[in-house]
Amino acid sequence: MVMKRVRQVGDSLRAHRRGLLRAAAALAVITVAIAYALRDPAPIGYFTSTESHDRFVGAYREAMADLPEPDRTLDVRTGYGVVRLYHFSGGTDPAAAPLLLLPGRASASPVWADNLPSLLRSRNVYTVDLLGEPGMSIQQRPIKNTAAHAQWLHEVLLALPEPTIHLVGVSFGGWTAMNLAVHRPQKVGSVVLLDPVLVFAGLSAEVVLRSIPVSVRWAPRSWRDSFTSWTANGAPVEDVPVARMIEAGMQAYVVKLSAPARPSEDQLAAVDVPVLVLMAGKSRLHDAGEAAKLAERSLTHGTVKTYPDASHALNGEYPNEIAADISAFVT
Repeated sequence: MVMKRVRQVGDSLRAHRRGLLRAAAALAVITVAIAYALRDPAPIGYFTSTESHDRFVGAYREAMADLPEPDRTLDVRTGYGVVRLYHFSGGTDPAAAPLLLLPGRASASPVWADNLPSLLRSRNVYTVDLLGEPGMSIQQRPIKNTAAHAQWLHEVLLALPEPTIHLVGVSFGGWTAMNLAVHRPQKVGSVVLLDPVLVFAGLSAEVVLRSIPVSVRWAPRSWRDSFTSWTANGAPVEDVPVARMIEAGMQAYVVKLSAPARPSEDQLAAVDVPVLVLMAGKSRLHDAGEAAKLAERSLTHGTVKTYPDASHALNGEYPNEIAADISAFVT
């Protein structure tokens, strides 16, 4: 009887172990399946589907209709891909060095619709779709570090006929412009930064937390619209063509770029071109006051100004004032 009981207990334990092994095996299969489904081995940015690409292109073209008509469309081949630029003729002095406008993350040339009319009063303007972001530029090689970010833009400037270019960057475009001035300043006449991110201050904890849900491609459109509106301090975005383009890009395009690294104070001090920093006093993306202080402290040839009531979308809120500041600065 005792031996029978021992065998029963042994059988029960072995059955239990087999159950645990089966459960562990099932869990392993599920884990591998999830990892496989979520894997993203692509080394360069891409649109997730033909339908998503077409939706973005439709929104892009609709937003481009709000810009003046470009007199030239350029596709510049670089070592990292083909970069789309538009040229707009302006000003009265054809010899004046042009501006090159760099948009923020998940946006493209149409983001400058409000700024072009006033900027074109003083000189010619190029706009660019950043490589590796949703737009008409086509990334063809991984961009793995700050040097690579600078290199493709440097190659774009080398391809342009003008000997000197003034860079104007908003948000992440500000980081891109300053990164070029740090690493490859040839042909850079000056740099204008409109509430640049990750140049003089880190991102706020709130923007990091809010960006996580909208980074999920299957998140509802309302989440992305809400995030865009939040960065503009509550401005409505539902009927704004450029906002629809940004939302479509966030949903349709997978960005595969190295994380932007903040330049050190020594690197900022070593920048040998004039830099105009226009901070948004009510920006939710970072501490604008601390950023302005660091810019004043570190830049050897810097001019710092704060628009006290501006949100991070200051380029659309104060286009005429910004154009006047830029014109006076580059002149």
